[in-house]
Amino acid sequence: VQLVESGGGLVQAGDSLRLSCTASGSTSIINAMGWYRQAPGKQREVVAFFATGSGSVTYADYAKGRFTVSREDVKNTIHLEMTRLTFEDTAVYYCQAEGWVMGAGRLEYWGQGTQVTVSA
Repeated sequence: VQLVESGGGLVQAGDSLRLSCTASGSTSIINAMGWYRQAPGKQREVVAFFATGSGSVTYADYAKGRFTVSREDVKNTIHLEMTRLTFEDTAVYYCQAEGWVMGAGRLEYWGQGTQVTVSA
């Protein structure tokens, strides 16, 4: 499975931004996907995640009410719509997917990341 993110960039505080992640390869094994981020000098943290068989998305507290995950299953693409961005949202944002393969067990995949920079 390959994950490619897009949509990052430089925005001002209060702006909105939409990130996209497209999965390719053996996408049928994917059973969960999520967005994570890593700010400079900090550990990677979850933004939101969901089980692909469920319509329910779990958001980190800081993302609730500001960020929304949407899916385009036909395109194997998920989006992260971010609104009211603040300087603290500056980070590299990563798309993540999990799958399970008999004999191999749980597998995890990461995109290359896309930089989001919010100017104060």
